[in-house]
Amino acid sequence: MPSVPPERRAAELRALLQQAAHDYYVLDRPTLPDARYDHLLRELQDLERAHPSLRLADSPTMRVGAEAASALAKHAHLLPMISLGNAFSEEEVTAWEERLARLVGDDARRAGYVAELKIDGAAVSLTYRDGVLSEGTTRGNGVIGEQVTANLRTLHDVPLRLRGDDVPPLLEVRGEVYMPFAGFEAMNAECVAAGEPVYANPRNTAAGALRQLDPSITARRPLRFFGYTVAAPAGIALPFDTQWALLATLERWGIPVAPHRRRCATLDEVHEWSRDVERRVRADLDFAIDGGVVKVDSLRLQEELGVIGGREPRWAIARKFAPDIAETTLKDIRVNVGRTGSLNPFAVLEPVEIGGTTVQLATLHNFDLILAKDLRVGDIVQVKRAGDVIPQVIGPVPERRDPEYPPRTTRVPTTCPSCGTPVERDEEEVAIYCPNVACPDRQLEAIVHFASRGAMDIRGLSYARIEQFIAASLVHDVADLYALEAAQLTALDRFAHKSAVALVDAIEASKAQPLSRLLFGLGIRHVGQTAAQLLARHFGSMDALAGAGVEDIRAIRGIGDGIARAVSAFGEDASARELVRKLGRAGVSMTEPRAVASGGALTGMTFVVTGTLPTLSRSDATELIESQGGRVTSGVSKATTAVVAGEEPGSKLDKARVLGIDVIDEAELRRRAGATADLPT
Repeated sequence: MPSVPPERRAAELRALLQQAAHDYYVLDRPTLPDARYDHLLRELQDLERAHPSLRLADSPTMRVGAEAASALAKHAHLLPMISLGNAFSEEEVTAWEERLARLVGDDARRAGYVAELKIDGAAVSLTYRDGVLSEGTTRGNGVIGEQVTANLRTLHDVPLRLRGDDVPPLLEVRGEVYMPFAGFEAMNAECVAAGEPVYANPRNTAAGALRQLDPSITARRPLRFFGYTVAAPAGIALPFDTQWALLATLERWGIPVAPHRRRCATLDEVHEWSRDVERRVRADLDFAIDGGVVKVDSLRLQEELGVIGGREPRWAIARKFAPDIAETTLKDIRVNVGRTGSLNPFAVLEPVEIGGTTVQLATLHNFDLILAKDLRVGDIVQVKRAGDVIPQVIGPVPERRDPEYPPRTTRVPTTCPSCGTPVERDEEEVAIYCPNVACPDRQLEAIVHFASRGAMDIRGLSYARIEQFIAASLVHDVADLYALEAAQLTALDRFAHKSAVALVDAIEASKAQPLSRLLFGLGIRHVGQTAAQLLARHFGSMDALAGAGVEDIRAIRGIGDGIARAVSAFGEDASARELVRKLGRAGVSMTEPRAVASGGALTGMTFVVTGTLPTLSRSDATELIESQGGRVTSGVSKATTAVVAGEEPGSKLDKARVLGIDVIDEAELRRRAGATADLPT
């Protein structure tokens, strides 16, 4: 597998993970081992954490599953089935609790936590209407799953009717279908006796069995089920107010719940539980787990804490277990160039097995660390895959260094390995950069980023297609995309007329994307999606931004000095200005429709929205405030202008009263914004 810089590696990881998800969930033909998939996913998460501009809307880290297969009917979940963020150490769990404290004070600590086993199975949702199982679905894409009701009914521990007189009229029970080790081994023994291929692992086998079109095949698989939460439409009361009571209620209703859960009064108790599960309990289980899950016990606090970006709950975190470390030979140190020009070193290793995955490449982060660790080609090095993350070279094993082997020290590049341009280094950064915007490697990665879903969202424009266009000299920069014609594309290998027309249409449609998408797509150093939105909303047009100085840009709330200087430098670069002009001549939009008008009614004011408002959703209220120049934050402080409170506002209302902050309702917010009739009710 070719090695790549962060930008290119992220694009490759997205493609690999999306294809693997398609093979696994849609085709039911897994092509990656579970450990390999998890490793790639965490590698992408680490890249996005280190380089926020790489966090695209179509990233598998922003997703919770795969598209439903066309052979099975689709079913919309009552509420999205979201994924969990990960913690790989006690320190990361402690940092999670500290993030909670910044949002809700000591409420989470006072409420306590519930620690549960994280079952390594296939996520499903069981819909019960008046207590009777009516639909059973896979996770799917988190919003829409595949209907596998007949298959789930073959699981003897999935109740067809819930017991009890307090079952809500409509709810979904979420949980995991898994295959016990004993059942998996017995099934494989039968396969061996019959001369048939054996199954790879319990998780893949369970997922495949669920999606059989013939329920009788599913019935022959030793599948089991554990429930862990419920979802219900607004207005339906649930007979519990804590996670601990929720689990007890599930058991009372007849839903099996995983053992070894614990209600923890403190985070120290959570850590104690994690250590016990990892060191003792895990070895005795008859089913696979990939860690534990820690949840805030109070369901009211869970609701208040909400979800990050529609994908991860703030109130829960997956506690993954210890890192895997191995020793191998460092065969080479190579360099790749990213879309912003960063030169990124990586290690080529003698292949080594770490936690069930073969590792051949590992990150070296930057040249300063290489020199500080005294890494030399030929060294025996320690490599870790902490919690299935991107492999990292920890350092050399000096005592295993051959004294007869001549030292080969790493030299920091002085020129770009792609184009030969002398490199530059920002005094405030450890990375070194190729400043040549025409650098071939930079251009390739720039076009890939420009077309990505989080930027201009050009559907059908893959990495391979872009390489093909560049090789054919059809495209040299992102503006050249808009000159492509279907006839040019059909002349290329493996390009049918229908596909060519569809791609040209997709490129044409991208011209209407707002300025914020364009700014992000241009790949300006340090400018991620959030910064691009702030810039676009403030200036409203590319012309206004181009005429702004560093101080004008720095004055925007949320824009730091580094971003301001990078944006200003981009605007002063002759080649960048010419690229923007080419895009403008091609008809690409250079304005932001939702730009905030200067002097808006709420300019300079800060609001906190809490509780359920009568007619506005949280996002609608935020949009209204921001459209009038205001700012919305998650926490109440002395700088807060007012708290907009609806029903069940929670602790934020109490804090506002303690601090003497003005508390207003939706009607007053509309009045202050001068927009009583601006939003639908």
